[in-house]
Amino acid sequence: MIYAAVVDFLSDVIASMRTGRASSARVEWRAPWGQRFPAMDGAAGFQVILRGTCRLVPPQGDPITLGVGDVVFFPHGDSYGLADELSTPLAEPRCDPVENTELFVSDFIGTDGAATVTLCGGYQLDPTSKHPLLRDLPTVIHLPAELGKHPELRSAIELLGAEVGTPRLGADIIVRALLDMLLLYLLRAWFEDQPAGAEVTGWAAALADPAIAAALQAIHADPGRTWTVQTLADVAGQSRAAFARRFQTMTGRPPLTYLTWWRLATAGRLLRESDAPLNEIARQVGYTSEFAFATAFKREYGTAPGRYRHADRPVSEPGKAAAGRS
Repeated sequence: MIYAAVVDFLSDVIASMRTGRASSARVEWRAPWGQRFPAMDGAAGFQVILRGTCRLVPPQGDPITLGVGDVVFFPHGDSYGLADELSTPLAEPRCDPVENTELFVSDFIGTDGAATVTLCGGYQLDPTSKHPLLRDLPTVIHLPAELGKHPELRSAIELLGAEVGTPRLGADIIVRALLDMLLLYLLRAWFEDQPAGAEVTGWAAALADPAIAAALQAIHADPGRTWTVQTLADVAGQSRAAFARRFQTMTGRPPLTYLTWWRLATAGRLLRESDAPLNEIARQVGYTSEFAFATAFKREYGTAPGRYRHADRPVSEPGKAAAGRS
């Protein structure tokens, strides 16, 4: 369902949200075992079953039996449990790749019961740049192992499992790259698994729609351009009214509202990651003056750009400052 242009869009979205570095762990569990993984604000995580079976206790809904090759992704960092059997109590965390600072670790938990080997990982996400695409995702994404399906995802898992299990020369850089790849492959697999012909809504529908995807790609490729609803409609190949209506229905925001949000999210990333002066950042994201940029940024984030740049953590999530005054 995903068109080629959307791949760059998805990469752009992930780059804007990622912060810090990802981490991973290979754990060999020996029955009986069970662990509770706590909720992690501003994080996403995954579990891959490399050997054996186990039971997933999700934050909502029925337990899920997991087998070799199954992948479970938690895009919102919700709490969950894993155990050899549902009757096994869940212990407090011992191995948490989001909380731990190591890039990759290996651990052994249990004694001499039946073995289950898992590969887990965690990503730190900046809550001030959390794209609405991610908010649309379900609490738990389960990607069962199916022969011949998502070969890139399976290859990345195999490589990552080998590197984490037996670190060798260059493993640090390799594991970082594989974790980044895995996050994109997970999201791509979920979007591609949306059933053809089904009633798909939200961002899944937007990414599957060639016209809206083209407009989103144009915004992300050149946020500093003087876009109008008409010029975006031209990119989409639709009339102004039809495009505006379709864009808002699928993304939840009018085109220019999304454009402004993305400009300021991009500005936030540039403030965090570069030493570029404010007037240069303002120009890159489409503001004709530093004053206009600073006013818009403070309205969105609740703090001035300079203070945001030097703060340990952003003051508020984008949009909440403005919403609080409405």
